[in-house]
Amino acid sequence: MAAGAAAAALLTMLVLPGATEGVTVGATLLGFGLGWAMLRVCSSRTSSPQPWAAIPAVAMVSTGAALMAVAPSDHTMNTLTWVWPPLALALSVWTYLRMQRDLTGPGRWLVTVALVLLAVASVGAGVRNIATDSFANTYPAPGGIYSVGDHDLHLDCRGQGQPTVVLISGLGEFSGSWARILDGVAPTTRVCAYDRAGQGWSDDVDHPQDGIAAAADLHALLAAAGETGPFVLVGHSIGGPYAMTYAANHAVEVAGMVLLDSTSPEQFTAIPSYPIQYAMMRRAYAVMPTLARLGLGVALAGSHLPADDAAPVDAMSAMPRAGRNARDELSMLPVVFEQARALTTLGGRPLVVLTSAENARDTDGWSEAQVDMAGLSSNAVTHEAAASHAGIVEDQGGAAASVQAITSVVQAVRTGTPLATR
Repeated sequence: MAAGAAAAALLTMLVLPGATEGVTVGATLLGFGLGWAMLRVCSSRTSSPQPWAAIPAVAMVSTGAALMAVAPSDHTMNTLTWVWPPLALALSVWTYLRMQRDLTGPGRWLVTVALVLLAVASVGAGVRNIATDSFANTYPAPGGIYSVGDHDLHLDCRGQGQPTVVLISGLGEFSGSWARILDGVAPTTRVCAYDRAGQGWSDDVDHPQDGIAAAADLHALLAAAGETGPFVLVGHSIGGPYAMTYAANHAVEVAGMVLLDSTSPEQFTAIPSYPIQYAMMRRAYAVMPTLARLGLGVALAGSHLPADDAAPVDAMSAMPRAGRNARDELSMLPVVFEQARALTTLGGRPLVVLTSAENARDTDGWSEAQVDMAGLSSNAVTHEAAASHAGIVEDQGGAAASVQAITSVVQAVRTGTPLATR
């Protein structure tokens, strides 16, 4: 049993880190199947052979190998979730009954634990599949859905006035995550939140997008919706590099920028701990779609928004789709960072860099990287918000500081005056 668990961890975390869901699940099954095969082979050399162990071994190894070879699409994985839970539950019950008859001693308890976990996973996946309604049916999209070529994207715009503020989400976020900031900015100017491909109410695409593709999508989306510049781009976390890439490719449309605890395009060198953190995140995010499919996605949710605004955000965060999107975006970050470095200056356009106190305090090199990004403009100010990295968007105090930063850039654009320091 220990060898099977170790093989599964080795395959998913070291051999195939960041793989698609089908490959990750296949590698996990293959690892555990090898453990059952060891039980069958090793026990045959004793006075108490366990021939029944061949059945879970063959079932898991063959299924795992098939998943790894085929690498099924997300749609196929959704379909398979209607098939495999009853089969896995039946396998766990049959194996338990045979084990009770043939296996004695402490080993019985170890095998029982493994079979209980398999049964619980089967029931969790089945219940989640039956009980989960369509996200779009439960939470209709605010704003509108617009075609940008071969897929549709969601855009939610509120308020009136110029310049128009465009909110660009970080990893694992979508348009609903900006609820507090939308409410705070809309009374003073037009503000738009949108979902990149694969997020929220937007369509999926066949392959993960880089920063240039995301910028082209946003440009087409704003045009399709009739939203005209000038734009103030607001990027949170990895949304910052996406905003920089947009500014590099559509400079005439960008009147100013706000970076909310933004990831630096130089993240891999500016933050000493980031290469290891990134490697660990790729491994962790690869299993998130599967955890969500087993009904454990609720453990990954928990926004700090007001209850009505938190409901769609938490529901989306608990879906396998959200895990897949985060995994795919994470895999593209080295390319996104490289493309963001194409923006070398904003000239004198206003720029506010707002840093979370959490990262300024706990992450070596973070504050220095924020100051470096402020160097993009000759009209830039840096501030620190008493908030966490996520709280700078979701918490009441952090969102208030972000709204103040955004409105200061809007005012500077309108008046053509330098940003006020505080």
